[in-house]
Amino acid sequence: MATAKAMRLAQKVIATASAKGVHLVTAESCTGGLIAGCLTEIAGSSSVVEGGLVTYSNEAKQMLLGVSPATLTAHGAVSGQTAREMAAGALTAFTGRAQLSVAVTGIAGPGGGSPDKPVGLVWFGVAAPDGVTVEKRVFPKGSRQFVRERTVETALGLLLLALGRV
Repeated sequence: MATAKAMRLAQKVIATASAKGVHLVTAESCTGGLIAGCLTEIAGSSSVVEGGLVTYSNEAKQMLLGVSPATLTAHGAVSGQTAREMAAGALTAFTGRAQLSVAVTGIAGPGGGSPDKPVGLVWFGVAAPDGVTVEKRVFPKGSRQFVRERTVETALGLLLLALGRV
């Protein structure tokens, strides 16, 4: 279930994208489709949301988004490089249909963390016609649900910022 903040952000994203004629796509790992789900809760979202790709496994990231095996080997699935390739790959998958994508990859927990990559680490990629930006966030001391909720909110906020630039 999306938070009230996420729903407010999703409403703004859909309204802004609609006003600008910008179409969106998502590429999600740790959120498992929650970002796309939140966006499509909004009436009228079908006019701007082209689709969403859930790429939980490394193989799915490679097959559906074109993430390089070398990137995954060198940097891991949870990295800025992978988020960048996921965001770019989402736009490529929807070439001619979408102008903006958001991608997330992270460790929601409760297990799976390490000293270098703790539970709560999430990388975000946003791809637009002028390139890809990458951001890192750490949501410490939160439950799996908490990490996923903050990830959705952050991704929607980043989409809204990107819409301000297109």
